[in-house]
Amino acid sequence: MSRIVVALGGNALGTTPASQLEHIRAVAPAIISMITAEDEIILTHGNGPQVGAVSRALGLASRVDEGVPGMPLPEATAMSQGYIGYHLQQQLQAEVTRLGKPWHVATVVTQVLVDPDDPAFADPTKPIGAFLSRSEAEALAAAHPGMVVREDAGRGWRRAVASPRPRSIVEWESILNLLDSDFIVVACGGGGIPVVRGADGRLRGVEAVVDKDYCAGLLAEAVGADTLLVLTAVDAVHLGWGTPRDREVADLPVSLALEMVAAGEFAEGSMLPKVRAAVDFVRGGPGRRALICSAARATEALAGRAGTLIHA
Repeated sequence: MSRIVVALGGNALGTTPASQLEHIRAVAPAIISMITAEDEIILTHGNGPQVGAVSRALGLASRVDEGVPGMPLPEATAMSQGYIGYHLQQQLQAEVTRLGKPWHVATVVTQVLVDPDDPAFADPTKPIGAFLSRSEAEALAAAHPGMVVREDAGRGWRRAVASPRPRSIVEWESILNLLDSDFIVVACGGGGIPVVRGADGRLRGVEAVVDKDYCAGLLAEAVGADTLLVLTAVDAVHLGWGTPRDREVADLPVSLALEMVAAGEFAEGSMLPKVRAAVDFVRGGPGRRALICSAARATEALAGRAGTLIHA
């Protein structure tokens, strides 16, 4: 039996509910085609455009209608997990039914424990939400003391939040129980809802964003997966991206991957967290592998014919 965590990028899902449904409808056959009778699949996904749309829509609405509340980031993340999971459930179940397979699909709204003392909280760097003018940014910061608003690459001003490293998956036992009952599980959407544990033992959400790739690696660790499959916009990892020496890499041992990370080969916020998450997962136990490829080449990658294999 093979247990596979599949990480699907949020930008690959489109930017509106209608386009998201179409994108998922297109990718569902590829995801289901990976599964044999002996496989178990856990699917996770990004949510950048989706959580931004939820936050922006409710934020704008609250300004003109006092009956509409502004939505805190943890709740907005939960909402995005719900409606992305709904679309994934619909389309994956439709494909399962079409093929006459015995599986079910369920989404787990997933919390991810982070450390309240993580250094990321002292230096929020993750931009979220709409671009603002300088005057809009100053007004937003004045209205919400403690909120960080920064210029983003010369394109305007945006709110910035912390991006702490995930420490544990709160609902990991629920995910395992569903796997044992022949479910394809959708979990940890958007990196999960970041939470901290108070002195009374209770969990509370925090205004932060967990990197989805690091969370996918942690999820794979938590459920005892042997394969982490990261689906992205390119067919494989590249070295020398955008330079005359640009080339795809099919085989990437952990030792070489770490050398390339140290040399600055991979961009922060793009391929770097994918490679780091893959390396951490592979190093965590024997017999593990990680694959990075496009959704269209996923089945080939699992068979060793496409993508980049990261291994011990």
